[in-house]
Amino acid sequence: MTITIMLRVDGLTAARFRDFLSVYWIAWERFRCRPVWKAPAWYWQVDPTFTAARHLDVALDRFDRHQLQDWVSCRLNEPLPLYRPAWKFWLAPNAEGGAALLLRLHHCYADGLSLLGIFDKLCPVSPRQYPAIYGAPELPQLGRWADSAQRWFGSLVAQLGLGNTSSPDFAAGAGASQGLAGKAVHSGTRLVHELSEFLVEPQDSASDLKRPLLGRRNCRWSDPVSLDDFRTIARATNTTINDVLLACVAAAIRPRLGLTPGQLDDAVMHAAVPVDIRAHMPEGIKPEDGEPGNCFGTVFVPLPVDGASALERLFRIKHETRKLKKSWQPGIAWGLTACASLLPEAGRRPLADLVFRKASAVVSNVPGTPETRYLAGCAITEQMFWVPQAGDIGLGVSIVSYAGQVQFGVVADEAVMPDPQDFLSDCVQELQQFS
Repeated sequence: MTITIMLRVDGLTAARFRDFLSVYWIAWERFRCRPVWKAPAWYWQVDPTFTAARHLDVALDRFDRHQLQDWVSCRLNEPLPLYRPAWKFWLAPNAEGGAALLLRLHHCYADGLSLLGIFDKLCPVSPRQYPAIYGAPELPQLGRWADSAQRWFGSLVAQLGLGNTSSPDFAAGAGASQGLAGKAVHSGTRLVHELSEFLVEPQDSASDLKRPLLGRRNCRWSDPVSLDDFRTIARATNTTINDVLLACVAAAIRPRLGLTPGQLDDAVMHAAVPVDIRAHMPEGIKPEDGEPGNCFGTVFVPLPVDGASALERLFRIKHETRKLKKSWQPGIAWGLTACASLLPEAGRRPLADLVFRKASAVVSNVPGTPETRYLAGCAITEQMFWVPQAGDIGLGVSIVSYAGQVQFGVVADEAVMPDPQDFLSDCVQELQQFS
């Protein structure tokens, strides 16, 4: 469960980045901590031996594009040590096309949106501008969560209580309470319905993407494509840019399932898509602005791999995403995973299987800033994220928009896809089918 980020930063040197790392990055206290288990939960503990130098390696090789992709793949397969904070940077300042800065970070530190928020604060819009507000202390969370839950429950009880039955306002209060009780029953019924749908969602059909994994991964990324190309197609078809992006992924996955046309007609294929749920979280539990956190749920989007044309795949994806737009599925998935650490070891595997057997790929859409940003005074020309692969899912697809351009990235286990480059080519080729 490790997030990988690559930034192409024009002119970034090792000396510049060391200064950036020691002043700005570790201003977030969490990055100086390591997670430790103290029953019944995990806690952050400051590493007394922490030094920023241990979290940066510099490679002076003059990598060309292919060599850089192989070098990044090797870093993806390098385990992070458990005896110090679980994050690390690698810098290749002499890579062809500009310096490559790679970050690997365990998902317990932050989700993708939290990291985007951190980089937004650290990377201003001008090379002459310094980060103005940055850093955050690491505060105990368990007590804050318990207090927030207690306040929420107390307010609910107060709203549903009938108070003094001899009061002249009793009838009005009773009517209001009955209305609130009705809403509570309705919400409970909907929760049961949504949970039932989540549990009975069929698992994906057996395919070449469901092979036992080898644990060795390769990653690749595409050349940038103009965001206007996707925007034009979305406008012409009355869909969203996200629908177009998912259609490109569905087209690339279709030939890699190893299924005959007849088998494709009956095939079930889902993509696990992370969804931000911060807007739906109560105050006190939702992370503060600039605070790292994990606030994402997962929706399982059916992909129309049996679709015969680009337009059919696009419109069927539109139908599925509209159905899931108001679903409680992301909140349910977040709740299940949030409680997983409280379960005994024997109970975690069934829970993981329940969630991750429902998909053959993870697809993440990462919205970056519309304008170019600068890190340590150097222009960031490209951004690339690779999503973590969970359970037995061996294929992760990332779609990153930044500064008016879109890039596809893929990380795949060797058992599922030895060379992901053709997959990326098919993603971009599908875009041309709409022209």
